[in-house]
Amino acid sequence: MSNYHIKHLEEYFQVYRKSVRNPELFWSEIAEEHFLWRKKWDNVLDWDFSKPEVKWFDGAKLNITENCIDRHLYVRGDKTAILFEPNNPEEAAEHITYNQLHERVCKFANVLKTKGVKKGDRVCIYLPMIPELAISVLACARIGAIHSVIFAGFSATALATRVNDCEAKMIITSDGSYRGSKTIDLKGIVDEAVEQCPGVESVLVAKRINTDVKMKSGRDEWLQPLLDKADANCIPEVMDAEDPLFILYTSGSTGKPKGMMHTTGGYMVYTAFTFKNVFQYREDDIYWCTADIGWITGHSYIVYGPLANGATTVMFEGVPSYPDYGRFWDIVQKHKITQFYTAPTAIRALAKENLDYVTKYDLSSLKVLGTVGEPINEEAWHWYNDHVGQKDCPIVDTWWQTETGGILISPIPFATPTKPTYATLPMPGIQPTLMDESGNEIIGNQVEGRLCIKFPWPSIARTIWGDHNRYRDTYFSAFKNKYFTGDGALRDEVGYYRITGRVDDVIIVSGHNLGTAPIEDAINEHPAVAESAIVGFPHDIKGNALYGFVILKETGESRDRDNLSKEVNQQITERIGPIAKLDKIQFVPGLPKTRSGKIMRRILRKIASNDTSDLGDISTLLNPEIVEEIIDELAFVTPVKK
Repeated sequence: MSNYHIKHLEEYFQVYRKSVRNPELFWSEIAEEHFLWRKKWDNVLDWDFSKPEVKWFDGAKLNITENCIDRHLYVRGDKTAILFEPNNPEEAAEHITYNQLHERVCKFANVLKTKGVKKGDRVCIYLPMIPELAISVLACARIGAIHSVIFAGFSATALATRVNDCEAKMIITSDGSYRGSKTIDLKGIVDEAVEQCPGVESVLVAKRINTDVKMKSGRDEWLQPLLDKADANCIPEVMDAEDPLFILYTSGSTGKPKGMMHTTGGYMVYTAFTFKNVFQYREDDIYWCTADIGWITGHSYIVYGPLANGATTVMFEGVPSYPDYGRFWDIVQKHKITQFYTAPTAIRALAKENLDYVTKYDLSSLKVLGTVGEPINEEAWHWYNDHVGQKDCPIVDTWWQTETGGILISPIPFATPTKPTYATLPMPGIQPTLMDESGNEIIGNQVEGRLCIKFPWPSIARTIWGDHNRYRDTYFSAFKNKYFTGDGALRDEVGYYRITGRVDDVIIVSGHNLGTAPIEDAINEHPAVAESAIVGFPHDIKGNALYGFVILKETGESRDRDNLSKEVNQQITERIGPIAKLDKIQFVPGLPKTRSGKIMRRILRKIASNDTSDLGDISTLLNPEIVEEIIDELAFVTPVKK
């Protein structure tokens, strides 16, 4: 069926028109012809954005791991499913075939069962990028447990918050992780977190760095001995299409992280369809997405999307700079990577280094390049295109979110002409629109507004775990009967979309969505701090970096400002994790506020970016004089010493 694999622009428009005219027919044909169902659905789609409620393939029965593993065993059982490239290039890569993956997932699933995990239970996974991470995710899905992967760079406090929010009964972790030349004590972080998590009954520990760790009797167990004893067959739990598959936490603009809940059937269909088309995947390709499975990109485009297509998907444990800045390209050459999907942050960091790091490797196997996490700037796009793609690989600048489950706007390689900084056209079935602040739809081209989606797609998150009201208020209250993305966008003369950035209090740093409220809460816990405000400012590598405006309790605070800055960042690291540290801190006498007490972040963003020529009308502020005082101090602000 051709609409599963779009090959040229004319075909894209035909498929797109069909998908919008009759979405139910479009998605039911794709679902029926390309997946294994135990029972067909009673209804393709029920939806009401005012509630909001969305159900795809309601009444259908399936298990996603049968679609990702079992059905491939007869045709490609000996093909590599997961290619694990370790942190240390001296350590051999591991090729896990579909047959081996089946056995390892079944054994892990049986271990979960013996530990009392059953359908609907939540399991938190706090692992580095080692095969056990993908295997544990699939093992949960095999038995109908709901997995919640927590990025293994988060602090104990952030981990505990998420574990408690989803009421997980188990945590899967490892003794530690490698990150370049460093090791990280993951088990120690879990031990600290679990002290605040009364619901956790067991902790399974994988061995990775072989250090001595404390094991609490009756709670902690080494994973390998349990796997060695486990049966290699596990009958998959039959799930409803609308049963929860996973919860994944994303930063909210209020302090509490949002547990986005994704369901089984629609998520599977959409991630598989978009993977096949956005990356133009062919049977013998070697596909590599450099993300961590702790983020949605890893869920959809390292695990579920590729495996549902019977692909070979690469998992990389390390960092792009270790042992040197040629590591990515060394891996591309070594494994003959065909599709390469990474973040603009990584590209900018590599573009700063000597070009020899790229040119000494043979990158001729590459066919498609992708970017994810934030819009790619023009300079980085051209560097990527010229030096990595040799001007011969289309770049797919993909726009999507944790909440959307899969890619919504992206070029389709060899079909959509690309344009630097533009995500270009919507995927089939996606109906974007731009809205003005009064809630009116903006018609025509060469316009700018707030990006909304008018119609549900199969992988849309169904709710925020345990808080449906927050889900409605966050995504469906701003514009009637529309999903509001929180992003601004413009549409050019041919209808291409370019994402212009967040319109709420979420800052994208190195591709990670960081809510300002949790960071401010962490800073405000410092005994010397009265109040703080965080904004983003442009950064050559990260895209945005964080700038903190901090009011001290005693204006005459005589302590060394450098030390105070370090302590503030330490506080953030402990509460959230090192990804949320501030690059610059300015100690200020006050913050610009409206008469209702709202901080005017627009003004702070301008100051942080050193763009103070036009701050707009500040006369309506409660304290307009404070703006001048903050600007006067700008000359004395220095980056925080790490």
